Amino acid sequence: MISLNYRDSRPIYEQIKDELRKLIVTGAMSADEKLPSVRALASQLAINPNTIQRAYNELESEGYIYSVPGKGSFASADAGTDGARKEELLAKVQELVKELRYLGVTHEDLLALLEEGKEHD
Repeated sequence: MISLNYRDSRPIYEQIKDELRKLIVTGAMSADEKLPSVRALASQLAINPNTIQRAYNELESEGYIYSVPGKGSFASADAGTDGARKEELLAKVQELVKELRYLGVTHEDLLALLEEGKEHD
C-alpha cells in the first residue's frame, strides 16, 4: 500500500501523506474506506506512530480524510472537490511554471508535459 524511500529528501510523514492522498484522489481507496490504524500502519512501516499521526492530522486538515472518535480515520467522499485545495495547487503550478519559464523551458515543452499528463488519466 505505502512504500517509503529513505533516500527521498522529504520527511517520512510527507511521503506517507502524499501516498495516501494519491490513493484517495485516484480512487484506489474508495470514499468512506477505513484507513489503517495509526499503530497498525506504524508497525507495518516500522516507524514511530507519531509520524503516522502527523500525516493523518494534515490529511484531515486538508479534507482528504475524516476521523470518527473510537472508530478510526476514513477517506473523505469529497476529497477531490475541495475548492480551497484546488486553488492552492493551482497557485503552486503557476509558481512552478514561472520558474521553469525562467530556466528556459518553452511554452511548447510545457504544453507537451500537460498533454502527457492527460494520457495517464
